[in-house]
Amino acid sequence: MAERRLLVLFGSQTGTAQDTAERIGREAKRRHLWCRVEALDSCDVANLIHEPLVVFVCSTTGQGDPPDNMKMFWRFLFRKNLPAGSLCQLDYAVLGLGDSSYPKFNFVAKKLHKRLLQLGGNPLLPVALGDDQHDLGPDAVVDPWLVGLWDKILALYPLPPGLEIISPDMRLPPRYTLHYLPEDSPHPDSDLLQPAVPQAAPCQLHPFAAHMVSNQRVTAQSHFQDVRLIEFDIAGSGITFSAGDVVMIQPQNCPEDVQQFCQLLRLEPHRHFVLEPTEPGTSLPPLLPQPCTIHYLVTHYLDISCVPRRSFFELLASFSMNELEREKLQEFSSAQGQEELYSYCNRPRRTTLEVMWDFPHTTCAIPADYLLDLIPRIRPRAFSIASSMLAHPERMQILVAVVRYRTRLSKPRRGLCSTWLASLSPEQGDVRVPLWVKKGGMKFPDDSATPVIMIGPGTGVAPFRAAIQERVALGHKGNCLFFGCRHKSKDFYCQTEWEELVTKGLLTLFTAFSRDQEEKVYVQHRIRENGRLVWELLSSGNAHVYLAG
Repeated sequence: MAERRLLVLFGSQTGTAQDTAERIGREAKRRHLWCRVEALDSCDVANLIHEPLVVFVCSTTGQGDPPDNMKMFWRFLFRKNLPAGSLCQLDYAVLGLGDSSYPKFNFVAKKLHKRLLQLGGNPLLPVALGDDQHDLGPDAVVDPWLVGLWDKILALYPLPPGLEIISPDMRLPPRYTLHYLPEDSPHPDSDLLQPAVPQAAPCQLHPFAAHMVSNQRVTAQSHFQDVRLIEFDIAGSGITFSAGDVVMIQPQNCPEDVQQFCQLLRLEPHRHFVLEPTEPGTSLPPLLPQPCTIHYLVTHYLDISCVPRRSFFELLASFSMNELEREKLQEFSSAQGQEELYSYCNRPRRTTLEVMWDFPHTTCAIPADYLLDLIPRIRPRAFSIASSMLAHPERMQILVAVVRYRTRLSKPRRGLCSTWLASLSPEQGDVRVPLWVKKGGMKFPDDSATPVIMIGPGTGVAPFRAAIQERVALGHKGNCLFFGCRHKSKDFYCQTEWEELVTKGLLTLFTAFSRDQEEKVYVQHRIRENGRLVWELLSSGNAHVYLAG
């Protein structure tokens, strides 16, 4: 009998594709298939020729681009020298997650499906195109497609004699078992983020603990928005970057939320534990020390401030001993309950912690072993670098708008990373922030004669500050910036810096202060007013145009 094994590979930017891939993994276990779920770039692509059955789940980002964790796979798969029949033994299915309001809707899934066909793969089903714009979200496509997928897979790999599909009412074992260590056992202090000298350039698995040098508010106190110019010392990190590059920052939960979470689940923050995979071959979560404290796990790893997904309610319902709470949780995790879940959770941006408050009887029954199945890890946040190494060696600056807005919930919604960064005060001691750098999508011209037109309203000006600093240091002329904000006196970021460069003849600056007069004025009005200059730069100067929001 053929080996009943399935590989589920995902390319995910925001976690939706990963969540769906893990759902397929759980459903495979219910059908007694041996199943691995991995990010596409974590898998050795060359081994695909040995895989009999693979389901690909991938989202599309930006202008039809693959997510970051499948970029290496993408490059490999489209190599010209791959033989036409190299995947002839592969049965596969592709599930795409996208948004039909974008022109390149599900471009990655469509292109992947086509390429696997070219390489000789056998599709089990037509490519599925989940759409965020649908009233029920991507699940409107995903749910029926999965029914068809399991029919096909079970026809190829029938259940072994005597086994039945495990009922959805039966809870699957957790991925890890959490073993508490005796209170008196010796353990290293794992809560300290060591500013260790990295062996190679810092990356997600090995971030650099950068020292925060300054955290300065650059908007007037009377302005509704708090925007910070934050500077880090990156000496000795091995980090290099150019204008247009992006810094990834790993945030953490605020102490109040951590305390509430531990109280709700009756967890002892300072207890140490080790994790043990339930199945052989499962790797331990990266970035989680062993042994670890509950406090560290909840502060640095579990995303208790994210808006929970359908899978969260499904697993939570399985712990519930309270009939009322269980019925509501089951409704939220059913296909029919998706509209109600959207208005309860997504529309008001209700957090995981707040949902747990709403289901107290169920929450206190959550076994600690299931925490890593229930709550996703905190994802890093990306910020455009707002300085140049040529102007500020061994330093890095970012411009951060602190995210705060209201929904129908009484408590204002806050951005996890921006709120955490704004709360840090370098004056109060050694403040460290885990970070690493990624190549950005913007590349500025090397030729000093090529002019550059930059349009950067608000904090969108950040990458252009880096570019202008870099180009001025290299002696490049032709720097033209269109900047827009609400008020000249309240949120004109880096005003003095721009005005000095204008005085020296190194920058042409056009500003639009939308609320400083009766008639609202935006950057597009200034571009139209200066249309002749813009056209001259484009037509005779071959200028490059950059836009950031």
